[in-house]
Amino acid sequence: MEFQPIKGGTTGTGMAAMFGDIKRWTGGHLRYAADLVLPPVCVYCHEPVASHGVLCADCWRKIEFITPPLCDRLGLPLYYGDATEEPLISAVALRNPPVFRRARAAARFSGVMRHLIHGFKYADRHEALGLLTGLMQGAGAELLKDADLLVPVPLHRRRLFKRRYNQAALLARKLSALGGVPVNYTVLRRTRSTPSQVGLPEHERRDNVAGAFTVPPREAVELRGRIVLLIDDVITTGSTLNACARTLLDAGAVNVDCLAIAMVAGQMNAD
Repeated sequence: MEFQPIKGGTTGTGMAAMFGDIKRWTGGHLRYAADLVLPPVCVYCHEPVASHGVLCADCWRKIEFITPPLCDRLGLPLYYGDATEEPLISAVALRNPPVFRRARAAARFSGVMRHLIHGFKYADRHEALGLLTGLMQGAGAELLKDADLLVPVPLHRRRLFKRRYNQAALLARKLSALGGVPVNYTVLRRTRSTPSQVGLPEHERRDNVAGAFTVPPREAVELRGRIVLLIDDVITTGSTLNACARTLLDAGAVNVDCLAIAMVAGQMNAD
């Protein structure tokens, strides 16, 4: 690689430009060497692809993306209405309005998406993190634009110790880096260790998380007058998000929106 001479001597700006060139040259060659040793493959089927952390075209087509028309409150895909006529409200949201203002998810929790989330959440497989947060960024563009603060749904310390990481916190950190919205990992705490929500019916999910979250008094100042965007991996019935939103609103947040990778659309039942 040929570097252009810096006119007028070695100034701070010139040095920065030179080292920037070196960094880009070195980074490019290191990535090339890494690809020779570990060629990029699809994060689902492991077929060869152009770059790391992506899906091949066939696997991409298998994702059930959630697209308009949507319920403005719950983010549920609707089978009626004109996508250009906003907002549309589903019968579920009218019957049982959620505590949070709006929820969005990128895709249905099925097939390829279910596999990627399970690997990320339970098997410490983080190679798809960039892909997943990119999809969230697209699905939640309006929510991210309005948000003052990102808050991940917390794990209880026992589960965090066992799993070693909170998948919602990793998603929030990446989204913050992508869009510049600050993230607070400690303003919302899970104070009660609850059984796993997996497999529980909606009413048991609601009872399971009732009173399980709190905002420490010293942290409440972070919420006053702010719009909070809750981050989680999957929206199922909305019970956990409602419990979190209620806690954040009681502590001073003016509005709470919710953003996840995927949604179990058939089970959504706000309370």
